[in-house]
Amino acid sequence: MEKRRVGAVLRALLPVAAALALTACRHPVGSASSTPATGSGVGSAPSGYGVEFLGPADCSSRGEAFREVSCGSEKAAARVLARHTGAPSDGPPCPPTTDFVLHISRGGPSPGGPGDQPRGYACMRNLESPHPGDPGQGGGPLTVVGDCVHGFREGEVRETACDGSGERPPEFEIASAVARRALCPDTTDLYVRLGGDRPVGCARRM
Repeated sequence: MEKRRVGAVLRALLPVAAALALTACRHPVGSASSTPATGSGVGSAPSGYGVEFLGPADCSSRGEAFREVSCGSEKAAARVLARHTGAPSDGPPCPPTTDFVLHISRGGPSPGGPGDQPRGYACMRNLESPHPGDPGQGGGPLTVVGDCVHGFREGEVRETACDGSGERPPEFEIASAVARRALCPDTTDLYVRLGGDRPVGCARRM
């Protein structure tokens, strides 16, 4: 009988539409943007499996408890696109197609033991639709070119579905991403902070 994988109980980080506030400045250039705020999830201690729990290309189940399962299992719901040690705010960014992020906490039978796992995070992609991380879908942990946003409060915007199916209708669409504001086209109506090597999103009013 095949040995079952034992995984950690994890909680998904809140999607951008609910927890990520993106900073923005309307054209012409105004005050400087601040770092976006992100939600956080806390997972319980993993008991460990193999070299790394939920390593790249591994799959997890979905529901109240996220567990590592075979990707061929009927319980498999999402695949790991990337796995990093540390906190998401300090480590490498997830791939643009990430649908949600799992926060994996340190645990195991004893520190440094065979079941001990370092604190880290896994960038997850649903095996089937919907894919909230895709451009224009109104969710996911990242905001990318093709996403739409609406005004949230002074100096901040939130992502929403471009087709109007979200709780709030879209007001701006991010048309391009550049290294600095001066490189945005003259038709830019809003600057959205994205992060990465091209941290400025050039958005147009819809």
